[in-house]
Amino acid sequence: MAPIDGTGVPIAVIRDANSKTWTTDRVRTKLLLPLLAAATICTAPAAAADLVRTAPAAPRTVFDWSGFYIGAHFSAVAGHSDWSSAPAGGSGSIDLFDAFQLFKGTGSYVVGLQAGYNWMLPSRWLIGVEADLNSPNTIGGNTGNTLPSGTVGGHDHQALLGGTVRGRLGYALGGWLPYVTAGFAWSYDRLRWPPDPALAQQETALLWRLGWSAGAGIDLPLSPAWSARAEYLATGFGNGTVNFPIAGERITSDVLTHAVRLGLNYRLGEDLTKSDVFTKGIDALELERFAVHGQSTFTWQYAPGFRSPYLGTNSLKPNQARQTFDATFYVGAKLWDGAEFWINPEINQGFGLSGTFGVAAFPSAESYKVGADYPYARVPRYFVRQTLDLGGPVETVQGGPNQFAGKQSVDRIVITAGKFSVADIFDVNKYAHDPRVDFLNWGLADALTFDYAADAWAFTYGAAAEWYTGAWTVRAGVFDLPVTPNNTDLDPTFGQFQLVGELEHRHEFWGLPGKLLVTGFLNRARLGNFNDAVRQAQGAGTTPSIADVRRYTSKTGLSASLEQELTADIGMFARAGFSSPNLETNAFTDSDRTLSAGLSLSGRMWGREGDTVGLGGLLNHISASRIAYLDAGGLTAIIGDGRLPNPGDETVFEAYYSLPLYSWRLTADYQFIANPAFNRDRGPVHLIATRLRTQF
Repeated sequence: MAPIDGTGVPIAVIRDANSKTWTTDRVRTKLLLPLLAAATICTAPAAAADLVRTAPAAPRTVFDWSGFYIGAHFSAVAGHSDWSSAPAGGSGSIDLFDAFQLFKGTGSYVVGLQAGYNWMLPSRWLIGVEADLNSPNTIGGNTGNTLPSGTVGGHDHQALLGGTVRGRLGYALGGWLPYVTAGFAWSYDRLRWPPDPALAQQETALLWRLGWSAGAGIDLPLSPAWSARAEYLATGFGNGTVNFPIAGERITSDVLTHAVRLGLNYRLGEDLTKSDVFTKGIDALELERFAVHGQSTFTWQYAPGFRSPYLGTNSLKPNQARQTFDATFYVGAKLWDGAEFWINPEINQGFGLSGTFGVAAFPSAESYKVGADYPYARVPRYFVRQTLDLGGPVETVQGGPNQFAGKQSVDRIVITAGKFSVADIFDVNKYAHDPRVDFLNWGLADALTFDYAADAWAFTYGAAAEWYTGAWTVRAGVFDLPVTPNNTDLDPTFGQFQLVGELEHRHEFWGLPGKLLVTGFLNRARLGNFNDAVRQAQGAGTTPSIADVRRYTSKTGLSASLEQELTADIGMFARAGFSSPNLETNAFTDSDRTLSAGLSLSGRMWGREGDTVGLGGLLNHISASRIAYLDAGGLTAIIGDGRLPNPGDETVFEAYYSLPLYSWRLTADYQFIANPAFNRDRGPVHLIATRLRTQF
């Protein structure tokens, strides 16, 4: 529990290695949790293997605002665009606000990054300059058919990226820093005519805008390095014009937006040459009741030439390279005894090879089933976790992403509810589960037959309960399924759902720890049967479509996972699983039976303690009914070469070498894939990849 002052208000405390403390005043602490609650309202309602450095603290009474800083912010945005068209003569105003859509994850919110420099004058006035980069989720709208009667058209407006460069003027009032700000703004927008491509041939125009920004806000310190911020910012852009040659129209429009921002800044100091942020990284913020962690991962993957005699709609293509980037912030607050709330704003960008098509055991789990050329915002997780200690020995918990540092009893019950990934809790293996740290391939990160509930980004709403007792853990959960298989939208009625159960046993062999998991699932959803699709197509003389034969049914699956230390420097993992062989995939990938195994080797064996080598292999098998469907030209969400005359099991081998590089971790990765998409006529494929990641 946090210390209590004479008024009964908790006081946030940070402790350094010498047990010295730096305490915020009561007002700052009272404001902190409302700021986090406001972020939750704006959105409407990963485990990592790297070591986490917590923020050291020294006794101070006055926060030093001077010098360089970096940070991030979350914004709720509203606005409008006034437009006119010629020669049609239409005009109007587009509402750029999109309310948060709970089951789509969309809305007019922004996740951004900022950096700046402050000059603190002896009079306590502050002069600063700041630049930011903003990645929206949805800031846009469309005119619909608002042109003159009988004219088919209209346009939509979408902000793809934006930013500002502003000056700041503030005054330090004890621990508070109120300020005003103004400067330049820029935006990169996309306009399309017509907004609905079904109306006519759609044209796209891109438009750079330059304008102004102005606002006010308040900063307050959280620790000697971290500060929080609440800010209002207005942004305006004058008229910009784009042409649509096919439609013969010219659109002129302006933009005005209003944003309410909540942000966090990390002070680097006045002399960057003396800062260790580039060599050791950012210190995590861990207060008594509030914590902030983060990570950023860049992945590049290349597929050189390979045998490819023909191409189908969902084929893997040779001679291509793709990259992905993400930045995630893990912001948590303790609500009451044993209860934590976490929210994870995230920026994503990039695509998987061939748009994440062509291999059932897809080679990059950092790639989603959707992608974008420009960075965009998502909030993949926001959940509450309640831990109920049942007694017994007490163990220490290290702080990290979505986890407060502290202590907990070995026997306990943990309840998690909200939006998160089923794989956050189930089928977890410390040697092969996190594509930002270890193996990249989907089939080595999870059992391929574990068709866990998820949207196209691998997250869903649900609740899970875990009972830890002695060497055993029992887990159970219920989760929402997508509205249709592999859709970006979750089912708003919860009429399609998944039940998951798991039994875990922890053990020691010859004094070396390990664990065994058995995981089962039941999906109740509208799914297609491959036999039905083939029969229907044969009767109609058409290509089979699994979407045409969907009906409400049950899909089941069972998998087992083993992790075991073989020596202090060698760990091994293995998984095996199967699922209903004749039903389409609900949210993961094509697999009816799977087997995988591998090793994780510590660099201590060759004198490099921070290095890790991973070696893994995978066998992926599909049923005769799925083969017949693909051979008839059918497509699934992931694969489909247009024909499959020579089927064979997908076989994957992956090896990686990971090493620390200052505050980053660099990984080189190689994968060999035989029979991609179960097609002996394609490949084999040799893939190379590199991954660069940092975490605090």
